[in-house]
Amino acid sequence: MLSLNNKYQPLFNSDGRYYVITGGRGSGKSYGVNVFLLMLTYESGHVILFTRYTLISAHISIIPEFIEKIELLGLESHFHITKDEIINLQTGSKILFKGIKTSSGTQTANLKSLASVTTWVLDEAEELVDEDIFDKIDLSIRAKHKQNRVILVLNPATKEHFIYQKFFEGKGITEGSNTTKEDTTYIHTTYLDNIDNLSNSFILQIEDTKKRRPEKYKHVILGGWLDKAEGVVFDNWTFGEFNPNNLQTSCGMDFGFSIDPDTLTEVAIDKDKKKLYVKEHIYQNGIKTHQLAPMVLSKVGKKATTKNHVQCVWGDAFESIKSVEDNKYDKIYVDLNDDQYCIDLAAKNIKSLKRILKPNGTITAQVGSQDKKPKQVDKWLNLFEKSFGNTSLDRIYIPSFDCSWNFASSLNK
Repeated sequence: MLSLNNKYQPLFNSDGRYYVITGGRGSGKSYGVNVFLLMLTYESGHVILFTRYTLISAHISIIPEFIEKIELLGLESHFHITKDEIINLQTGSKILFKGIKTSSGTQTANLKSLASVTTWVLDEAEELVDEDIFDKIDLSIRAKHKQNRVILVLNPATKEHFIYQKFFEGKGITEGSNTTKEDTTYIHTTYLDNIDNLSNSFILQIEDTKKRRPEKYKHVILGGWLDKAEGVVFDNWTFGEFNPNNLQTSCGMDFGFSIDPDTLTEVAIDKDKKKLYVKEHIYQNGIKTHQLAPMVLSKVGKKATTKNHVQCVWGDAFESIKSVEDNKYDKIYVDLNDDQYCIDLAAKNIKSLKRILKPNGTITAQVGSQDKKPKQVDKWLNLFEKSFGNTSLDRIYIPSFDCSWNFASSLNK
């Protein structure tokens, strides 16, 4: 026997198009939606598309949750279940399970035959940040002769997310309310609505979070919207003129490509006024190395002088080293992941690194977190010590990572 919280009754009796279902951990929102979807299949003519932005192996991650409810109801004979769909044998209505993002992560999956879909469920909707993708699928849900539903199930993210801006901002909807306005039904639950189904240890964990980290309790447990992204280091900032006092600046880069962007920022520090100026020059995906180099030079190249210029090698891997002259550089920075592949790659090319580094030049590598991956850090240290004979390890605490990050440095004696 399954029981459903009364707050989910609007799923059955509301005639609107949109259903925004929010809640924190342990609120039972997934349970409520899944029960509704199973009941909806007993009405003929429904094709229900159940999606997550990233959905791999639905038969392992999601379908078992539906099977559990089917078994509790004793309705196993009513359904045919495959690895990516559940079909009601009495009505022919079915639930299809698809991912929006492809397995490679580089593009949006081609979701075919959406015209027959009557209900679209976007589970873990906070993971989808591209409103254009949402609109494209939303506009495809237009089956005739059936009520069309778009159901968003999410743990609220930040107020910068398009879901908040589309369904809450300027709508006069109070966070955490259960109401219907125009064509949108809002359902919000917390663990307090589901407390009879939660273990004592889980409840004790929640109470501890409430005492020690009230902001996390409000967001993660109660399902409140954040004003800013979790993990933001600075919140006392404003937009304004960059470096008005013409202070000396430094530039920093990080490399990405498909999922993570290439970035270039410029920073100035006013120690007297205790102000930090930051300017974003580049934040873009899909830039190839030969395209990135001139972009960087066009942004900050003029700032390089004979006094502060730095010789750089532009390359995606150690292959670039082969064409570099001996004793070319005063400093070498190795920006790699802390996995074994990168350690092996550096070890294979360490002689080339030594060759292009000037005598008494410095080589520095980011080697990850000694707190989280001590074995990898030790392997980096052993590699540097074996190759150069003198290695120091620096630790820098990074608040957004909530750990210390380590950098190994050696002199080329």
